Amino acid sequence: MLRHEFQPGRLVAGCVLALAGVVYAGDATGAWHTPWFLVIPLVVGGLCLAGAVGLLNWAVRRRQSRRQPG
Repeated sequence: MLRHEFQPGRLVAGCVLALAGVVYAGDATGAWHTPWFLVIPLVVGGLCLAGAVGLLNWAVRRRQSRRQPG
């Protein structure tokens, strides 16, 4: 398997969207009642958090690449 660089922003986005899927699945099976508007802030907030994490990751990698002699 080819190795690739770790991208934490995509990990956060995937986890948040999986959580939204679990919330809707729980509602569909009758385990709990979820209002339809609850998932919208969850997804939007998660995508904003993923963007911030991705930006932070980019800044850290950029700073590290400048420090390396090259």
